[in-house]
Amino acid sequence: MSRPIARVLTLLELLQAGGIRTVAELADRLDVDERTVRRYVDHLIDLDVPVESVRGRYGGYRLASGYRMPPLMLSDDEALAVLLGLVAGRRAGLMTATGTASETAAAKIRRVLPERLGRRLDAVLGSVAFTAPPGEPTAPESAVLLAIADAVRHHRPIWIRYTAADGRRSERTLHPYGLVAHSGRWYVTGADPAVGEERTLRLDRIADARALPGAFEPPAGFDPAERVLTGLATVPYRHEVTVLVRGTAAEIRSRLPAGIAIVAESPSASDRKGDTTPWCRVELRVERLDWLPAVLASLDRPFVIERPDELRDLVVELADRLRRSARESPHRA
Repeated sequence: MSRPIARVLTLLELLQAGGIRTVAELADRLDVDERTVRRYVDHLIDLDVPVESVRGRYGGYRLASGYRMPPLMLSDDEALAVLLGLVAGRRAGLMTATGTASETAAAKIRRVLPERLGRRLDAVLGSVAFTAPPGEPTAPESAVLLAIADAVRHHRPIWIRYTAADGRRSERTLHPYGLVAHSGRWYVTGADPAVGEERTLRLDRIADARALPGAFEPPAGFDPAERVLTGLATVPYRHEVTVLVRGTAAEIRSRLPAGIAIVAESPSASDRKGDTTPWCRVELRVERLDWLPAVLASLDRPFVIERPDELRDLVVELADRLRRSARESPHRA
């Protein structure tokens, strides 16, 4: 590719990053004079690329709103980032109900890539492994996701049709504070003005969403992700577990993140040996206890089980199995 053509394409890449670029800035980035920059802009306009000239002290050039770059113009790094994002999003469940969209988008980009780059990207995608979220990912309808996202951004009330976990259907108004993607599911959290309480709802259970007139003001400092994860950690389950663990909250959360457990420092927990390491109270609500002994062992921290008693028995059983396995001779295996 000749240098003038390469610079014209580089100019297009700079403009598509968004915002207004001054002639002086573009000349410096392209290593040409300002007159040449204007000539390159004329080349783009001749190719029907909508470059707009902005006058004034802070004027320069920008691309017209809505212009879409063809995938052919992606650099190696950009193509890898886009394809990895599409593949990772699909495998993590972060997609809409139109699940084929990510596949067709990836296929379109892949088709227009040079053969050399295509082979390199295939090598990356063929060798990388993605961990999947637990359970089957559930995807919302594209129209629902877009409508709620717009309502969140502009602080607008929204009307929805919702089906609860027990199958009950309802129509309600929601003041949406934020969207959260977690473990292959999408959630919206906000206030239900009819009952004056906050709600966290799964998007895949929303059949329809429409913006309503008016506006609302979300509470200051509200963290949608924290609210969703805290809500998931406090959902009623068969067993309520409380364990005291010696260690900082950050150390324990690295193994038991929000959404699984509530971790809080416990100043009331006594330390018989005078160790200054804090104790934390860990609370979980789970359907089964059989996986918890291994998790507690992986913490590699002293712990005290407050409840339930069944968990103590399971921990003892795991310790006995490990002790027997450690004493087994390789010649008997």
